[in-house]
Amino acid sequence: MLREREEPQTIYGSINLTGITQGAFHAANLGYSLDATRTGRGYMTEALEEVIRFAFDELNLHRVAASHMPENKSSARVLEKLSFVREGYAADYLFIAGAWRDHVLCSRTNPDFQMPTSEG
Repeated sequence: MLREREEPQTIYGSINLTGITQGAFHAANLGYSLDATRTGRGYMTEALEEVIRFAFDELNLHRVAASHMPENKSSARVLEKLSFVREGYAADYLFIAGAWRDHVLCSRTNPDFQMPTSEG
């Protein structure tokens, strides 16, 4: 959860890593949301940088995937700033606000990934 330092009871966004997988994949899905009144200030970019650092350095993931609706230009810019690469387009990908919504699929890979010597 993203909170104000001055008002920690005020939550203005969230970030999650889901589907964390090891084995042959070493990846996770990244989800995030931000209150519309907070966009354009760099809050999400800064917070996502830390989450991605954690995913790569602490969890030793090779890949983090994210998606955004095509009309969400703010989200597209955030992912671009974070070096995510567009990989594809998924029609009717997620059910949001009462309808199936298309999404642009993106990912970022960890250039420093080290395959664990033992998966046990």
